[in-house]
Amino acid sequence: MQANKGRDTKPELALRRAVHALGLRYRVDHSLPLPGVRRRGDLVFTRARVAVFLDSCFWHACPEHGTRPKTNADFWQTKIERNIARDTETNRLLREAGWTVIRVWEHQDPLTAAEQVRAAVRTSSASPLP
Repeated sequence: MQANKGRDTKPELALRRAVHALGLRYRVDHSLPLPGVRRRGDLVFTRARVAVFLDSCFWHACPEHGTRPKTNADFWQTKIERNIARDTETNRLLREAGWTVIRVWEHQDPLTAAEQVRAAVRTSSASPLP
């Protein structure tokens, strides 16, 4: 488990570079304003109220690339199901608080995902952005 990075993974860095290249500035691994719940967004646009999460195919059960663990399968399946439930709750809480939530799979093209982020930030933001 120690070998699994919590942030600064290759897909996350690629997404951050692509978003930055579009002229957007963001906070990395930033706490979200959810009272009583400790959650962090991978990229957070506080003024525009947009939270971006880059989910790994394994830990978040990607329908396309997610795999089932063979060793200690029950433990890991339960862990992955808890991750999915937490993601769903985070999405709901943020939306109820007026935030836009974007979830990106690690296998998605970072340039395409960055364009999706830019569109959401532009739509959500009161001030003009690039």
